Amino acid sequence: MRIILLEKVENLGLIGDIIDVKVGYARNFLLPKKKALRATDANIEYFNGKKAELEATNLKLKADAEKVAQKMQNISIVIVRQASESGFLFGSVRANDIVDALKEQGYTVTKSQVKVNNPIKMVGNYSIDIWLHPEVLVVISLRVITAQEQGAVEIQETNQNNEEHATSVGA
Repeated sequence: MRIILLEKVENLGLIGDIIDVKVGYARNFLLPKKKALRATDANIEYFNGKKAELEATNLKLKADAEKVAQKMQNISIVIVRQASESGFLFGSVRANDIVDALKEQGYTVTKSQVKVNNPIKMVGNYSIDIWLHPEVLVVISLRVITAQEQGAVEIQETNQNNEEHATSVGA
């Protein structure tokens, strides 16, 4: 099926590109999400009339996403999960878990913007891609820990806070 892209789509093309895609991909994804139009003569004419408006809207959305991306630089989230002694998680960390952790820190992203390349099934540190816009990527740091590790971290933070308080009182 020939389509006209209304926005940049990863691995397909840019705004205004006329390309051939599989019918199912167009009908089930691109057309319902308003990422493309069928490439009929009427739609091509319509697109050419609206091209400047679509590009201006895209630039505004990209600028907004870049502002949020600057705020999200060097962000790190911690997710606590139950795990075996060897570090294998009972379950896995999913995009929804990352969305919830970001929401707790005041950032609103959708599940579709979070790209988890491989299932996260082990305790450890991971880099997660957040696509705020088709042209704006933020990489955040994810640390998956066990409940026992969380308790140790909280005790350590409490001890540091007590030492800082004692130093400030004694000075």
